[in-house]
Amino acid sequence: MAKRESHNKNMQPKSMSLIDPRFRKIYLSFYKESYFTPTTLDLKTKELIAIAASAVAKCERCLEGHIRKALKLGLTKDEIRDSLVIAIGIAAAGVMDNAAIILDLHHFEG
Repeated sequence: MAKRESHNKNMQPKSMSLIDPRFRKIYLSFYKESYFTPTTLDLKTKELIAIAASAVAKCERCLEGHIRKALKLGLTKDEIRDSLVIAIGIAAAGVMDNAAIILDLHHFEG
């Protein structure tokens, strides 16, 4: 397995240093505001959504980080597993949707 990028002391991936500081600040501000500011969703629900979204986005580092946060919040393996089942369903629906688009384009007509 390839060696992962090291994390700095702020737990940001090394790749964050490649992003212009202005845009990095905007991203981090958005992340903090959308994730940690109280809303109608509690933090456990947000974490389960983040796990499912990370799985569909195929962001391994995101997935690992959100699973760690979920466990710290007291989420169970079964709760995490349920969010992954939803992610699988969404990913499968995307493939089915694309298949329908391809077939609707008349690629197979004479």
